[in-house]
Amino acid sequence: MPSPGSAQESAPASRRSKITPERAQELYNAVLDLLRESGYDSLTMEGVASRTRCGKSTLYRQWGSKPELVVAALHGTRQTLFSDIDTGSLSGDLHEVAHAVDAASGQDTALMHALSHAALQNPDLLCALRSTLITPAIAAIDAMVERAVRRGELDPDNPATDYVAAQVLGIMRARPLLEGRYADDGFLTRFIECAVLPVLGLPSLPQAPRESGS
Repeated sequence: MPSPGSAQESAPASRRSKITPERAQELYNAVLDLLRESGYDSLTMEGVASRTRCGKSTLYRQWGSKPELVVAALHGTRQTLFSDIDTGSLSGDLHEVAHAVDAASGQDTALMHALSHAALQNPDLLCALRSTLITPAIAAIDAMVERAVRRGELDPDNPATDYVAAQVLGIMRARPLLEGRYADDGFLTRFIECAVLPVLGLPSLPQAPRESGS
């Protein structure tokens, strides 16, 4: 009769999967697509199995539960939305953030909204959501502000510099609740020019001249 210790040691082996990294990526992408389409509550292991033509038993053997699968999918598809932005000015950087948010509204923004409520009930899911979507975005915007301070654009003692990321990411979250729409390029651009740049003491970007006849 095996000892309790040997049973515990053999348990991880039962969760070992023969799924290839490429197949796992397909599964992760399907999970996130289903989350964007229907939300966390509607996501089921059966639905993932059907979408990916994968056996439900395989999913349970590898990931154990829906929360574990979603956490793995978040970590397995981690992206940095703003990390490549560097225009040489904070105003230009923040305008590029508005463009990037608009382009990703059906991807990262939709995913964040789909998971926000569920994450508050599940510490592992909340940790994964923060580490894969929220923290990288905050870090990228903070880096833009730090570069602006080093260039002399911003007064390092301006207290508003600590809240740029909270303003931008907060309005992304708030607009769907207030108006039922994502914060698109036009909305975010106006918000940045009216509510973010003025408190930082920065001018808005000059408007490009309109072509004659337009």
